[in-house]
Amino acid sequence: MKDKEKKSKKRSVTVCGYPLSIFFIVVNEFCERFSYYGMRAVLVLYFKYFLKWDDDFSTTIYHTFVALCYLSPILGAIVADSWLGKFKTIVYLSVVYAMGQVVMAVSAIHDITDGNKDGTPDNMAFHIALSMVGLLLIALGTGGIKPCVAAFGGDQFSEDQEKQRSTFFSIFYLSINAGSLLSTVITPILRAQKCGIHTKQQCYPLAFGVPAALMVVALIVFILGSGMYNKTAPSGNIMVKVCKCIFFAIKNRFRHRSSTYPKREHWMDWAEEKYDKLLIAQVKMVLKVLFLYIPLPMFWALFDQQGSRWTLQATTMDGNFGLMVIQPDQMQTVNPILILIMVPVVDFIIYPLISKCKLNFTPLRKMTVGMFLAALAFVAAALVQLQIDATLPTFPSSSEQQAKFINMVNRTLSIKAGEEDFKLGAFEGRQDYLTYTDPFPLTIESGSPNLISLPDGTRNTIVIVEEGPAFGDITFQDIVAKPEEGANAIRFFNGFGSVLNITVDDKEYGDIVPKNMSIFINVPQGTAKFSIKNNGGIECVFSRKFGFGSSYTFLIPPTFIFGENCGESIKEVENIKPNSVHMALQIPQYFLMTSGEVVFSVTGLEFSYSQAPSNMKSVLQAGWLLTVAVGNIIVLIVAEAATLPDQWAEYILFSSLLVLVCIIFAIMAYFYTYTDPAKIEALFANLEPDDKEKKNLEMTKKDMAEKHESRISDSSSDEEDGKQTNF
Repeated sequence: MKDKEKKSKKRSVTVCGYPLSIFFIVVNEFCERFSYYGMRAVLVLYFKYFLKWDDDFSTTIYHTFVALCYLSPILGAIVADSWLGKFKTIVYLSVVYAMGQVVMAVSAIHDITDGNKDGTPDNMAFHIALSMVGLLLIALGTGGIKPCVAAFGGDQFSEDQEKQRSTFFSIFYLSINAGSLLSTVITPILRAQKCGIHTKQQCYPLAFGVPAALMVVALIVFILGSGMYNKTAPSGNIMVKVCKCIFFAIKNRFRHRSSTYPKREHWMDWAEEKYDKLLIAQVKMVLKVLFLYIPLPMFWALFDQQGSRWTLQATTMDGNFGLMVIQPDQMQTVNPILILIMVPVVDFIIYPLISKCKLNFTPLRKMTVGMFLAALAFVAAALVQLQIDATLPTFPSSSEQQAKFINMVNRTLSIKAGEEDFKLGAFEGRQDYLTYTDPFPLTIESGSPNLISLPDGTRNTIVIVEEGPAFGDITFQDIVAKPEEGANAIRFFNGFGSVLNITVDDKEYGDIVPKNMSIFINVPQGTAKFSIKNNGGIECVFSRKFGFGSSYTFLIPPTFIFGENCGESIKEVENIKPNSVHMALQIPQYFLMTSGEVVFSVTGLEFSYSQAPSNMKSVLQAGWLLTVAVGNIIVLIVAEAATLPDQWAEYILFSSLLVLVCIIFAIMAYFYTYTDPAKIEALFANLEPDDKEKKNLEMTKKDMAEKHESRISDSSSDEEDGKQTNF
């Protein structure tokens, strides 16, 4: 016994009253959260822009992954408590976790299958398969260690270190938010870099590689502290006991469903034949809280769309904040920043003010308010979406064609396209597109009409050029969607008399022959530098400043002259307007959602712990995480089943569903009676031996009576009464 105590003291090295081992655990948690949230911040954009999935499918896979991350903690808790123990579970699943992050980083390297070196993977199925394997490993790893790390940190403290343990959990929560905040700032910046062996593309390998490296660091740091940890042996999982008790009660009730058996006060009382009253009373308290959890997944269905729908919404907005340019996936940082501000404001200002107003703001009422705030956040998101939709171009349907006209003749022309009459000045383009459903006649000046037939579902630019004494028209297809990732799609029409070679920054348009159009090249937001060279090597360099998500056709006229001010003669025709709705308009919806999270999530955990028996906190923790998983599954169902034509309508649908659930929860909360688990446990723990003997005797008599009744069931009722009296 003395040897064990010495060994324990040797391991419990303290610094400022805290076990040294917890510093390894806090650093591990910081690195792990950086790894998880960093990877998750860019995940939906990786699906959309690298794997080329549409918005709905990207959202579906994203929420499937998040749901798996919150389902696997149940498995991790059972493995840790029943088999491996917390330390080994954390180590083994961290290895799985790190492998998943590495696989994700490898899956994002486009050069692996880019045989023709055009910047696009030739075998997309290979990258998709690697991505899915990586995400599955990450979900198993992050979810499996989630219920173990905090509890393992608490195990490092002795019973007389209650104050230090409380401080540790505060530091632990701070490390989670610090890792989340830094990663959601840094990884989008890494993603925006250009990298590649043959062609430079968005650097998703780096955006996934850094979180993978942090996960490896987290594992190494955790293992380094191995010799200092207090490792408790697995003692059986309480969740398994609870499930067995519930199953037995249901089975026993079904077996005694006949009306001949007396009813019991609660259906869990049918477990009394096998389990003691203390455990049954504890399970009752847990089930009472779990029943309140039923409406909660709807909150998480809205909350977790910050990383999917709201990020996709930000891709259609203007992220220029003057001193800095915010990437769409960086807007998620608003949430952790606001959490750090809102938690102390709510705890030390809002709640005390409500208390002074003599309002009974119970935990369940706080949670109801939190759900309502989340619903308002989606109303705000819908209003922003309506503003965005008003600025988006109207693209042709599958049965329509659209045409824009450009005059490359050095004089004003009168044009009639179908029923539309208009004039175009020299080297000028029409700003809007005309929509047609059938072929239409095109008449230039007083010439003969030319029948124009365009493919359905396309946008086209018809360039009018001089062909001797007459005029000709050349048709070029335009893009039919906003450029990806907020880039600007730029192309050139060469109206000059010789071949021109054009480059923008490090990208090449190649040689463009006269009266021909170049390809579109995506140019990022900011100032782009263009270079135009003729066959003699004479160069024209000019710059243009771009916003987000626009498309332009640059016209090089026949009158173009190389020289210092050569860029002034190059005209531009706008095909798609740049994003004009600013990302700052998303801040109100983030503020409402974060306010809802602070009031709902923090209060919900506090309420659950206050209503849970002392040995069943983990059961309610698993139940709480399960509501997050179910919430993400709800998003999958709505995203796939609703098929609403407008995104704002989907936001309103989610908001309406949460308001409905909020009303149901408020009614449930009204009828809920708060309990004191400690008092109930003390009542059953102090059960007198005589009471226990009485309980056993009653159970024996009951069994004997049941057997006796089965033997004489065919007898007459008078005989049965007599025999029962004799018994």
